[in-house]
Amino acid sequence: MRTVAGELEGALSQLFATPVKVTAAGRTDAGVHAAGQVISFISHDAFPIDKLSIALNTSLPPDVTARDSARVPDGFSARASALERRYVYAVLNRRDPSAVLRRFAHHEYRTLDLERMREAAAHLIGEHDFVTFCGVLPERGGTVRTIEGLEIERDGEIVRFEVRGAGFLHRMVRIITGTLLDVGAGRRAPDDVAAMLAARDRREAGTTAPPQGLVLAGVTYADFSSSSPHFSWPPVTPRRIPVQ
Repeated sequence: MRTVAGELEGALSQLFATPVKVTAAGRTDAGVHAAGQVISFISHDAFPIDKLSIALNTSLPPDVTARDSARVPDGFSARASALERRYVYAVLNRRDPSAVLRRFAHHEYRTLDLERMREAAAHLIGEHDFVTFCGVLPERGGTVRTIEGLEIERDGEIVRFEVRGAGFLHRMVRIITGTLLDVGAGRRAPDDVAAMLAARDRREAGTTAPPQGLVLAGVTYADFSSSSPHFSWPPVTPRRIPVQ
């Protein structure tokens, strides 16, 4: 199966002329995007690090690109050293879908009430057992996670959900988004979310939102953040696109 990690490992192994294995800051399901993914790996330092990202982009396929590269201290791990991960989920909220945006945003035809969704989201802030919002249970480590922030904003026809936390369960962001969309459309009450958490039962939450609207927007470390100041999601302005 073709994967982002596989493409990166193949290109790095070719550049360093030795097998290279990468560690990623976060796992993304098929169809989910990443604009701020971070990887780390161990290899010899014969390759000039300041030119590594340029060399990588000549070897990688066009749907995987490197933005920067740096040498890090021993013991650094893109995964274990991360302090916070930021995900953004985009929803095209209008009657008709868009052929242009279908790869980057989930189409929701129902009218959404942002205040209802924000009221529901408030129940999810902080440390909770999020087993209700987990797709596949982790093999170890339990299901308690902490959401540091969950903002919901509208920009024209796009509704954006931004979720921040140290770590997330399998499909957790997508299940939360699907649940909040049901609240925003009036199918569930905002206070239902608190009852879902208490139930500790996946069947109590809403559907899993599709993958194409989700992007790993950035990862924060002690002295570095992969978030781009010019990042916007989706990568096109919907108000300039005719209905398609």
